[in-house]
Amino acid sequence: MKSLGLIEVSGVTGAIDCLDIMCKSANVRFVTWERKLGGRLVTVVVEGDVSAVTAAVENALNNGIVRPCAHAVIASPHSETNRLLALSAARIQKKGR
Repeated sequence: MKSLGLIEVSGVTGAIDCLDIMCKSANVRFVTWERKLGGRLVTVVVEGDVSAVTAAVENALNNGIVRPCAHAVIASPHSETNRLLALSAARIQKKGR
């Protein structure tokens, strides 16, 4: 079963650190990220099995260089949640071209 893990931290450096910890500590895949307030708040989203996502989020919470502002694990996301994340990911890919 696919699940989502979200971590919101202050700053891009903290977000990249959390993403690195999550990807190294469990079998999760980066989905997208959102920057708000000029990059002062960054939300990183990963996906994978519930147990892997939970472990990844917990490791990032405990080992990141910046203490996260918020975090969540969504065990079985609604199709509208997945659609929202797909729009975010598509927007990032479009900017990268």
